[in-house]
Amino acid sequence: MSSAPETSKTSPAECARTGRWKSTDTEIRILQTVQASVGSTPAAISAARGLSHFGEHALGWVAVGGLGAVVDRKRRRQWASVAVGAVGAHAASIVIKRVVRRRRPSDPSVQVNVSTPSRLSFPSSHATSTTAAAVLLARVTGLPFPAVLVPPMLLSRLVLGVHYPTDVLAGAALGAASAAVVVQAEKKFGER
Repeated sequence: MSSAPETSKTSPAECARTGRWKSTDTEIRILQTVQASVGSTPAAISAARGLSHFGEHALGWVAVGGLGAVVDRKRRRQWASVAVGAVGAHAASIVIKRVVRRRRPSDPSVQVNVSTPSRLSFPSSHATSTTAAAVLLARVTGLPFPAVLVPPMLLSRLVLGVHYPTDVLAGAALGAASAAVVVQAEKKFGER
């Protein structure tokens, strides 16, 4: 008696069959732990919401890049690259979200602490645009912005219950790659 092999929620076969990438128990446990520890106070949730609003559609990073371009005219192009990089990274994350179509956390044990413009989760657009902006800001200023800005944004997405850990890690990787593309484009076309 032969039966079809069982597939897990996260197996490639199941993802292909359903068109959805589902969470793992480990990711849910990580979310629960983050929310029970770091995200257990109203102040932490409020700070995470502030980061969420700042990073929405990369608009906070566009403002930072624009302000830098106005104030620091000598490096206007590099400051503009911060804004362009953040927007480009955000756009790339949206395209990937629409292809992957992974749903946001919906486990009853995970508290959602902010509204979102879509139900799609992978990768985190906030993580993507923040990482791209931080890498490009570091290039302009020489300051360690990735180490200072990226971890709080990634953690905030878990505190708010709107992303799985793999969403924010993939977003950070995509953001770093997006920043590298901007740097290469700037080198290639910047002197014209």
